[in-house]
Amino acid sequence: MAERVDFWFDPLCPFAWATSRWILEVEKVRDIEVHWNVMSLGVLNEEKNPSPAEDAEQLARWIPARASTAVELAHGEEKVGEFYTAVGTEIHHRGNRDFEAAAAQALESIGADSSLLEQAKTDTNDERMRASHHEGISRVGQDVGTPVVAFKGTAFFGPVITRVPEGEEAGKVFDGAVALAEYPYFFELKRSRTESPQLG
Repeated sequence: MAERVDFWFDPLCPFAWATSRWILEVEKVRDIEVHWNVMSLGVLNEEKNPSPAEDAEQLARWIPARASTAVELAHGEEKVGEFYTAVGTEIHHRGNRDFEAAAAQALESIGADSSLLEQAKTDTNDERMRASHHEGISRVGQDVGTPVVAFKGTAFFGPVITRVPEGEEAGKVFDGAVALAEYPYFFELKRSRTESPQLG
């Protein structure tokens, strides 16, 4: 049976995007099954940012995560990864910084109803989004962001990568993460980052 890997993401985060493309490469070369879960950088940082109900810029930044949640509720978890790939491609590869338009394009590309975008502009599904967000954060602690990856009973923030390994190289990186996850007293490994994600 394939090993379950849970992945928490906010579509806006370039680091989550790079890591998500890596875990999809891993799925090709290791016996894993990725399950996609929504996080919200808006929720994570809401105490220091204006409310999306009162600030248009903040609202725009909440829309992709809210749309991901709307997709899950309307179409099930299996469609969430498809939406994430579509909206992430718009934002991170095509450079679409109009996040509402990026979400609209992604919804259309996966055949989802446009009403989901209207939901994403409100707090209609925030209870579900917050529950998913808190499930991920509860596994790693409050002082991290996205992505969160969980497998073999352990969850980590990261791995933070700036380039996406492919094929067996992706598998070897995963093997290293698994080895760390299986040691119950491992908590942190970090070095200074010298480049931003190269998402080409």
